[in-house]
Amino acid sequence: MSETGSPIVSALLDRHGQTFAAELGIDIERNTPSPLFRLLCLAMLTSAPVQADIAMRGARAMADAGWTTPDKLAASSWSQRVEVLNGAGYARVDEKTATQLADFNDTLRSEYDGDLRRLRTAADGDTDTAIKKLTAFKGIGPVGAAIFLREAQAAWPEFYPFADKATLKAAGKLGLGDEAETLSRQVSQSDYVRLVAALVRVQLANDFDAVREAAGPR
Repeated sequence: MSETGSPIVSALLDRHGQTFAAELGIDIERNTPSPLFRLLCLAMLTSAPVQADIAMRGARAMADAGWTTPDKLAASSWSQRVEVLNGAGYARVDEKTATQLADFNDTLRSEYDGDLRRLRTAADGDTDTAIKKLTAFKGIGPVGAAIFLREAQAAWPEFYPFADKATLKAAGKLGLGDEAETLSRQVSQSDYVRLVAALVRVQLANDFDAVREAAGPR
């Protein structure tokens, strides 16, 4: 458990403090091309009109298929991608997403040589620029861009503290403030990404009452 002064924060981290990258076995802090690519794939899959758990299943299925680098994904066929996505639960949008995966991967390879650290350099520490460049990928919307930056800031500290509107809305419900700077003062920088992920998870699970109960009287 993180050392914090807030029982609510401690309860959040205890119940939900696993990043989405960590759940997928992605070591973002390595800051190497493959983990960053896998996180971008998750961001792209989450931008599709599917539930968060289906997006996670899709990201895991892609890794199981061996598509952990842009070159490996490029070697897959459209029908293979459809089959993998359909098996992960993308029954309604599997064909569209299979096409978008190829499109966004082509952009990644042509504009950044398959290495998202080049996007980082191009953004030069500006969050708005990073989001603009991320949403330029086919199939990645504002939600997907936010997911990527929420977790990538563990390796790209120039974007710390980052939190999107959905995260801050959940923070507000728990009395933790409604600004990223305020939220960042609740934990160490090393625990901040876990806290942001926990707020996303508590929103997805609608687990606010259980977190309050675990925190005890205020």
